[in-house]
Amino acid sequence: MKFGLLFELNVPKPWGDRTEYDTFHQAADQTVLAEQQGFEYVWAVEHHFLPEFAHSGAPEVWLGYLASRTSTIRLGHGVVLLEGKINHPIRVAERIATLDIMSNGRVEFGTGRSAHPWQIEPFGCELAETRDEWAEAIDIIPKMWSTDWFSHKGKFWDIPERNILPKPIQKPHPPLWVACAQPDTFEMAGRKGVGALCFTLAQPGQMKERIDRYRTAIATAPEQAGLFKNNQVGAFTVVYCDDDNQRARDLGGPNALWYYATLRNIYDPVWMQRNLEDVPPSYRWHAQLVRSDDRVGNKGWDYNQLIDNGSMCVGDPDHCIRTIEKYEAAGADQLLCFMQVGRIPHEKVMNSIMLFGKYVIPYFAKKARGKATLL
Repeated sequence: MKFGLLFELNVPKPWGDRTEYDTFHQAADQTVLAEQQGFEYVWAVEHHFLPEFAHSGAPEVWLGYLASRTSTIRLGHGVVLLEGKINHPIRVAERIATLDIMSNGRVEFGTGRSAHPWQIEPFGCELAETRDEWAEAIDIIPKMWSTDWFSHKGKFWDIPERNILPKPIQKPHPPLWVACAQPDTFEMAGRKGVGALCFTLAQPGQMKERIDRYRTAIATAPEQAGLFKNNQVGAFTVVYCDDDNQRARDLGGPNALWYYATLRNIYDPVWMQRNLEDVPPSYRWHAQLVRSDDRVGNKGWDYNQLIDNGSMCVGDPDHCIRTIEKYEAAGADQLLCFMQVGRIPHEKVMNSIMLFGKYVIPYFAKKARGKATLL
């Protein structure tokens, strides 16, 4: 089991003149500490128009800053939106390669299309076409990196022959990933031979079926993008660790519920105003989910229930270890730890990272060494 930090860059109100500044720079400090404590990855989302919830509209800039402050931690886009009206594939290839050069080959190329029209329709994107756009883009971007002269004529892009520069340090190219929530996306990720970033807010046991579908599909990867398989699953969850188990619950639990509620207050009304039959098939699962009574974070859910069933990893180091073992058993290779959540103070997040470095990460490292010895 590997460990990464994931940042939405939450900026809860009230806002002052330096609130965003503090959030961005504190998150960078948290990443530097995480590298020192044994975290192997940091992931930054690309989100738009989500006040308080995520102010990460230009993750490539923030990750570029991190490249100069770190030396070993891998820099992950979790994810780049691949709709052409937001990010043209040529520009994506250029930016990722530049970041790979500046970080000396530490980029993880996560991709996606957004789970909701709120973020992408202002750019002029067509919902019905986003999945096909993603599929075409993820096929051609690795070719831009691995060939001197590239051309393409497809459904969305007609690119005359050009040498697209620069080229990434990593050969043949950085690892490819895609954000996964609905079950068929896990299978699609496997068919494409790319890593699955599991952003489903669910109990670890509920993830297992989707991860199993992914492993089955990636065994053959009949539609492989890129020049190698990236057979990995990263599982996202809210994480907060404290020396005292109850104190962790009392702080981490309410802030996790704030996170769920803030997103729902933005997303849910948009889907509820649309007839399901008018929603493109590749988005219908998301539109149906907001109408469901049993999803994580619904009104009436107690955060202790979500902590106990593993939907969030909150507690003292021993409790966090037991929760992470549930994700490990479900088939996850990496835990994407969302620690900078809500109004948890910066110093508390730093302490949570320190406790992971002192107790949690060494536990799983020792466990992995034991398995290697048996092999």
